[in-house]
Amino acid sequence: MATWAERRKFMYALAVIIFIVGVIGIPAFLLIYKAPTCFDGKQNGGERGVDCGGKCTRLCQSEFLSPNVAWARIEKVVPGVYNAAAYIINPNTEGEAENVPYKMSLFDKDGMLIIEQVGKVTIPPHRNTLAFNSLMKVDSSIPAKVLFEFTNRPDWYKKIDTLSSVVVTNKEYKEDGDKSSLLVSFMNDSLNSIGRMSVFAILYDKDGNSVGFSRTIVDAIAPKSTVVAPFTWNTNRQGEVVSIEVLYMAE
Repeated sequence: MATWAERRKFMYALAVIIFIVGVIGIPAFLLIYKAPTCFDGKQNGGERGVDCGGKCTRLCQSEFLSPNVAWARIEKVVPGVYNAAAYIINPNTEGEAENVPYKMSLFDKDGMLIIEQVGKVTIPPHRNTLAFNSLMKVDSSIPAKVLFEFTNRPDWYKKIDTLSSVVVTNKEYKEDGDKSSLLVSFMNDSLNSIGRMSVFAILYDKDGNSVGFSRTIVDAIAPKSTVVAPFTWNTNRQGEVVSIEVLYMAE
């Protein structure tokens, strides 16, 4: 058995060790140690990949599906000026990709490039959207085809649909003379205000083909109130419009 003197020496040594650890070791550890973050380039802190998944808002490759481009269309505004749009399907219910860069190219009937424009599109959670380029000037050329392509892979982040309380209550389409118009009524069914929205209207014929599209902005919608988004076109489609789709996203 250890003598009382040996036990005392042991207690003194233990006290010295505890003192050193407390005074030097712990501060040194705190100085050197860096808590895991979602931006440190490492897979740590419960992440499912490098800086993605787990507590991070950025989604890992296995946690989202790639968007689909259903179609790309052009529409004449006035002679020499066209709008172009691409319909993007988002299969992710809680994933958003912000400011995804893309390129739109207009070609004539012989496949010759007329004009090329770049842009950025945000793909909102649980919603489809349009990449929309307005007033593309082609001078005397006549575009016959538009090519849409993403120029960089979208980064997806966790985000809920902030517009779930917004409801389209009415769509009133009219054709008059050489023009057509559409009034879309929105209701905010929540007790909170809704901020500015981008609103897209798409006109379809009996075969499901897009024969017209446009974009407008709706200002804030007060709680339990209704606003109207107006659209106009410088053409009469002679009754070929049989259905209308309205897409909207937060600005």
